[in-house]
Amino acid sequence: MSETITPFHIAFPVDDLDAARTFYGETLGCPEGRSSDEWIDFNLFGHQIVAHYKPKSERAEEHHNAVDGHAVPVPHFGVVLTMGKWESLAERLKAASVKFEIEPYIRFKGEVGEQATMFFYDPAGNALEFKAFADMRQVFAK
Repeated sequence: MSETITPFHIAFPVDDLDAARTFYGETLGCPEGRSSDEWIDFNLFGHQIVAHYKPKSERAEEHHNAVDGHAVPVPHFGVVLTMGKWESLAERLKAASVKFEIEPYIRFKGEVGEQATMFFYDPAGNALEFKAFADMRQVFAK
């Protein structure tokens, strides 16, 4: 991964902006950027994520795919962190009593692409995955 990585942008629905502000701002520690009565920008480890208000409605049935013996929620988003930042975030989430969908663990142990991963939901039900690689050259390894 020798190229310079630029920040990604993702906008996602939330049904309670105050809950999103607390979860992303306080629980995850994301600095808040611009906002309005309809949306909030957050800095998620250098990436721009935007929580857009969408009234609560019936949610589509959840879907999961099997990965390394776990049921991974689809869709989901997150960030690849350094191992140290991933470990710190995992401890922060545990201290905040965040319920994990998949507890923090090492996936593909001893294989190409070995990675630390964890899954959890925000208050609006958006699935998040944060992962880390001991060797960042393995991010796209086959």
